[in-house]
Amino acid sequence: MILFAGLDVHSAGRGRRRPRHGDEGNGTYELPYRKPEELSRWDALRLGIYNPSTNEIFGRTCASWGGLAVFYTIFYIVLAAFFAICMKGMLHTIDPKVPYFTQDYSLIGSSPGLGFRPISHDVEKEGSLIWYVAKNETNVKVWTDRIEDFLKPYKNQSSLPGGGRNQVQCDASNPAPKGKVCAMNMDNWGMCQGATSYGYSRSSPCVFVKLNKIYGWVPEYYNDTNDLPAEMPDNLKTFIQTRPPKERNTVWVSCEGENSADKENIGKIQMYPTMGIPGYYFPYENQEGYLSPVVAIYLVRPTPKVLINVECRAWAKNINYRRHNTLREGSVHFELMID
Repeated sequence: MILFAGLDVHSAGRGRRRPRHGDEGNGTYELPYRKPEELSRWDALRLGIYNPSTNEIFGRTCASWGGLAVFYTIFYIVLAAFFAICMKGMLHTIDPKVPYFTQDYSLIGSSPGLGFRPISHDVEKEGSLIWYVAKNETNVKVWTDRIEDFLKPYKNQSSLPGGGRNQVQCDASNPAPKGKVCAMNMDNWGMCQGATSYGYSRSSPCVFVKLNKIYGWVPEYYNDTNDLPAEMPDNLKTFIQTRPPKERNTVWVSCEGENSADKENIGKIQMYPTMGIPGYYFPYENQEGYLSPVVAIYLVRPTPKVLINVECRAWAKNINYRRHNTLREGSVHFELMID
């Protein structure tokens, strides 16, 4: 009797669980653990998409999916509303025509720099070098086409915003009315015209120098002939002294060779329409149709087959000047070589 009782207990421990309180008398016992049924890949995928025994779709019931959809719908509506409120508030503080930070409070500062054209399409490889063969028409056309692209808005005012109707002709006695801008008169550019290939086919190239735009910047002119800086070139000083007082409100521009050898090789230089940028082009206030004023630099007879380093500098009391290979202020550097 004891032996059979022991066997019965042993067998119950292996195959049946001990009855819990309340199970007595019903004659049924649960199995403790059963190895899950092995499913094929297709069956596992099918049950993952929809399980008919639990009515779950991708692991969730319809009620669970519905609650999740409601939560995220409300969450993203609130998030979008918050973003819209922030954008609306920010746009109320921004003027589309006036930068929020200007001059000394901006990244570019209050001292404009100079740029030049034409430039190579591969600046990283060729840098600021203008190098061409004067007798090679194809080579000359490459550079003159770059000039044409640069001057296109100056020549064709209809391509400007508003069709160029905001531009007017100005002079020292007739500045632009409020809200208007002064047009560049290209008839006074001498040899720097498209009809002469800008001098490139004659080994007398033109280079165009422009002053970079800074919103609201007003130049402080060197208009007193007794108060000109000592380092200003003598030919520019002489030119200023010959100008009538009303034409001296100008941001003057000078170009010369950087070193002694460059000054000898560069030869004579002429500038059109004058040796600077008249004051009636300032200030720049994001007016419709405004174009950066340009000075045409005509190199009359530079020495061929020699690399010439050229520096052009802008002159105003509130234009900082620093001559540095990587960080220049108030000037621009380029090299010229004619084969």
